[in-house]
Amino acid sequence: MSVTRTAEAPAPTAGGRQTHYRSSYRPEIQGLRSLAVLMVVSYHVWFGRVSGGVDIFLLISAFLMTLQFTGRHERRERVGLLKHWLHLFRRLLPAAVTVIVATLAASYRFLPRTRWLDLIQQGWASLSYSQNRLLQEQAVDYYANDHSLASPLQHFWSLSIQGQVFILWPLIFALAAWAAQRYRLSYRPLLAYVFFALFLGSLAYSIYFTATNQVQAYFDTGARLWEFALGTLVALILPGLRLSRPTRIIMGWVGLIAMLSCGILLNVQAAFPGIAALWPTLAAALIIAAGQTQSAAGVDRFLSFKPLVKLGGMSYALYLWHWPLLVLGLAWSGKEHAGWLSGSVIILASLLLAHLTTRFIETPWREWKWPETRRRRSVLAIALVVTVAAAPLALWRHHILQSSSISAIGLDDPRYPGARAASNNFNFQPDGRTQLVPTPEVMATEWPEFPEPCTGEGENVNICTNAVEDGTKSIVIMGSSHAHVLNTLVLPIAEKNRWSVTSITKGFCPLTDEMGPGISQECLDFNAEEMQKVLEMKPDLVLTTSTRTFHDSAVSEWLDEGWIREVQRLNEAGIPVLGIRDTPRMPAHTPDCLAENPQAQEICGSSRVVSFSPVSPTDAAADRLPDTRFMDLTRYFCTDDFCPAAIGNVIVYKDSNHVTRSYMMTLAPFFEQEFLAATGWQV
Repeated sequence: MSVTRTAEAPAPTAGGRQTHYRSSYRPEIQGLRSLAVLMVVSYHVWFGRVSGGVDIFLLISAFLMTLQFTGRHERRERVGLLKHWLHLFRRLLPAAVTVIVATLAASYRFLPRTRWLDLIQQGWASLSYSQNRLLQEQAVDYYANDHSLASPLQHFWSLSIQGQVFILWPLIFALAAWAAQRYRLSYRPLLAYVFFALFLGSLAYSIYFTATNQVQAYFDTGARLWEFALGTLVALILPGLRLSRPTRIIMGWVGLIAMLSCGILLNVQAAFPGIAALWPTLAAALIIAAGQTQSAAGVDRFLSFKPLVKLGGMSYALYLWHWPLLVLGLAWSGKEHAGWLSGSVIILASLLLAHLTTRFIETPWREWKWPETRRRRSVLAIALVVTVAAAPLALWRHHILQSSSISAIGLDDPRYPGARAASNNFNFQPDGRTQLVPTPEVMATEWPEFPEPCTGEGENVNICTNAVEDGTKSIVIMGSSHAHVLNTLVLPIAEKNRWSVTSITKGFCPLTDEMGPGISQECLDFNAEEMQKVLEMKPDLVLTTSTRTFHDSAVSEWLDEGWIREVQRLNEAGIPVLGIRDTPRMPAHTPDCLAENPQAQEICGSSRVVSFSPVSPTDAAADRLPDTRFMDLTRYFCTDDFCPAAIGNVIVYKDSNHVTRSYMMTLAPFFEQEFLAATGWQV
């Protein structure tokens, strides 16, 4: 969303038709940028919708960049890729870093502690122009109704895509220039062929990806490249157009009306960034192609209105500020949506901050000549700017992780016995002055830790291993996210005895072959595919959850026939199975509840009968599964009638039902004894 002031523009001849000339400045482009950013801001703040304004920004950035590189080529200037990139990011980063640091400071005050680590991760992704990839990994729904729960840095996704394209596009221009010289080809036609192919390929990919997984497609660089390619094609084709002035006047107004009406008439929630995104981008292309008509009736006269042009100069900063102000404002007020009054305040505050940022940060840095004289100076300037954000990001994360969980404190700390407090012959006297662990800030990280990152295609899929090949024993863990949690118990034993562990889990997808409460067809397809792989692997043991617990349901605990059939398949293939009874479910988000009720922790717990049947349902199925053993760890989570939210000063649940890694670590020694007894394995 940076401003490029050198551009080629079509100009009218005496007869009203276009001819080719160079203009140092096109004010109507700035006006177009103004309308685009106003669409983004107003639709986000007041309507909670997507307007298509971002798509217009992407097209304009490619259009201006293309004019810049083709102009250099025609003037036979050296491309200087490194110099170009250093100059570009030296201009883009100061405002971005300002917003990132300010957002971190405001989030410390207004956002719950449970969101701090995620915010820091978002900060690093924003700083490194990889925010869109992070949001893809997190499967963020850009259309989620409650913006107060969104990341205040989420809007950096589009800037990240731009940053990636700002690296890629100059490479294409440079390679095309080399090929044109090497093979005596015409530069502009060669670029046109390259970008037309890129446009068609990316658009086809975008249409397919949007139809199959829109949440992922929205943030995908490949699904957005066609918008940049369209802007480049407009810049390449425009000098050859010969259109009359009346035609261009009509084109401009048709484009403007189409652009402004896109978000109103089109339900983008089920369409962007696929073929529907052609609506705002083609509308913007019409406006750009209309050019400077020199007519009082032309849309360029309206877009060249001085306030619009001035706003275009600070459109980048306005885009940067509006989203964190919206998210943090909603988090502070406790609302899900901004009203007309509060929304107007947010927009006015965004305009003020954008003006100040442009005047006192962007402009001075852009006009600072010292870094331009040498590359090393440019690198140093960029490094200094990056450090301004990197330092608080790194220090804040280090502070959060220090003494925030059992991993940091250690299992031998008598203040945090965890599961030992629920074991026999252990007398624990709670001290109300001792802070519970893990602290809210690290709750998001309280999943099992593997030596290598987990992989997996599809939503909520985790394929993980402990990186031990040809182990003395092989274990496969299968099931839902509750089965994934069990890895914290298994991994220490496996490391001690050199066992191979493979975990194959999918959220909301317990081991079963039949449709049931909360079970999707996607889950059944996943189970069928992975079951075949496990049968071929022939591990020494498959470990999974057996029963399923429910909260606020007529049935508190369930063992479905689909689970029994799947386990029978494993047993018949000679694969033993260990089924572990499910863990309790709490009435609310446990960390938040405990933070709100520090002196009344019992409010956050649950009655045992809410989650468990008096007798485990596995008892009736045991005779049908002769090569399956069952383990019941309920006594480490519940007394005879109550299941606490915190045990031995350790918070048991990271949300309402997933057990924290910290509590599982305190449970691991007891699990090891029962595991070895159930399997009969010698260590």
